[in-house]
Amino acid sequence: MIIIIFFVSHWFLSLFFQTFFLHRYAAHKMFVMSKSWERFFFLLTFITQGASYLNPKAYAVMHRMHHAYSDTERDPHSPHFFRSVLAMMWHTKKIYRDLVTLKMETGKNFDKNVPEWPVFDNFTDKWIPRFIWAAFYVAIYILFATNWWMFFLLPIHFLMGPVHGAIVNWCGHKYGYVNFSDTKDKSKNTLIVDFLTLGELFQNNHHKYPSRPNFGVRKIELDPAYPFIKLMDLIGIIKLNISGQHL
Repeated sequence: MIIIIFFVSHWFLSLFFQTFFLHRYAAHKMFVMSKSWERFFFLLTFITQGASYLNPKAYAVMHRMHHAYSDTERDPHSPHFFRSVLAMMWHTKKIYRDLVTLKMETGKNFDKNVPEWPVFDNFTDKWIPRFIWAAFYVAIYILFATNWWMFFLLPIHFLMGPVHGAIVNWCGHKYGYVNFSDTKDKSKNTLIVDFLTLGELFQNNHHKYPSRPNFGVRKIELDPAYPFIKLMDLIGIIKLNISGQHL
């Protein structure tokens, strides 16, 4: 039971800070926050993502490229140009590394107003902190696993952030229904399993309204992350951008 609780907690905490901080804040600026709160969420994102921590600047730039070139050959992770999700993940990984190491020139001002913390980013990109996180996960399983099959969950812990991204980009552009047919891409809404991705699989809605913090549009579409974002706005941790509140 401890292992299941640990896995589910890691899954949803990592996912929340990926959608809240990396996606909705770093990439889309759906809300603003003070520099102190920004640094606080840098730390929480690192703690919750652990071994698979994603650099906010590189994530934001890559995601903006995804919107600009959605489902074309220049899209960093369109499923329509790869035979498998693993091939797509490997291609995305190479682009991400080139962005982190500044080997890629993206143009189009994709890096405008992205959150940066150079000292922290340099530290978190090293193999040592990633190895320490991985060793921590292994230790938890050695201490508390009650069945051998539980150890097969460890690779997901090691790659939690990329796994979330792969699920969203593969499924969200291949399976589901469409509310808006004028997005000029192949984005879909995958309602049945969207609660597992905290709103991220409402891809068609998001590609239609990329600045809207609530990814649900229809009454039956619940974005589980949005109430927490709204609460943080109400208590003053963040301030939602009015321009993104249409629809």
